[in-house]
Amino acid sequence: MYQTIELSKDERIATLTLNRPNSMNAMDDVMMKELADAFEELKSEQEIQVLLIKGAGRTFSAGGDIKKMIDPESPMDMGEVMQHITRLAKTLYMLPQITIAVIHGSAAGLGFSLALGCDILVAEEDSKLAMNFIGIGLVPDGGGHFFLKERIGTTNAKKMIWGGEVIDGKTAKAAGLVDELVPNGQAAMAANLLANGFLESPISAMIASKRILHESKRAELEQVLQLESESQVAMRNTADHLEGIRAFVEKRQPVFIGN
Repeated sequence: MYQTIELSKDERIATLTLNRPNSMNAMDDVMMKELADAFEELKSEQEIQVLLIKGAGRTFSAGGDIKKMIDPESPMDMGEVMQHITRLAKTLYMLPQITIAVIHGSAAGLGFSLALGCDILVAEEDSKLAMNFIGIGLVPDGGGHFFLKERIGTTNAKKMIWGGEVIDGKTAKAAGLVDELVPNGQAAMAANLLANGFLESPISAMIASKRILHESKRAELEQVLQLESESQVAMRNTADHLEGIRAFVEKRQPVFIGN
């Protein structure tokens, strides 16, 4: 049914796997649409109470597919892409399941926004996390501004967005960006234990509380997603963005000029 992701259901637990391992699960326009479609499918699955989101292969997700952004034969339509991203972020946040991001390797850019949109982040100690849109002259999308602010506040969110630094799991845990820190190679096992623990709890009450808390923030998230979409389309037309993606592909330091 899906080309770039896998969605499996086992009684009350669903597992969504980002499945472009040869591209480090970088998100192209197909994956973005399929993620939004899968979350909308899960929105009506009342019998599913926990959703695990993980990446196939060596990493969770390297973020947006930069090479696809500059592919002359099949360039991504940024307006359409932002519609998919808005839909996936909003639907993920409002899902009637407890959502757990299972992070190994790296979670960067849109991949990090996706993880932050989950209720719980489980990460391995040496995993690499980055809100690194700034490196290619873009702003965070996928609700990245909203999710970062929810976890670490506006001032720290700005520092992380503007700096674009890569941090390890231990640093992320200390900053409040990760909920469960585990040794390398144990994220999947820890997340499964956590999921089964939830199923042995009064999980319907937990999900009801999630709905109350998230519903009260829905309008703010929708506003952030609209602003992110408008800004991202504008940033795609800047000289700094073109320089950033060229430098990335050419494996050199970018030279930005401020426009």
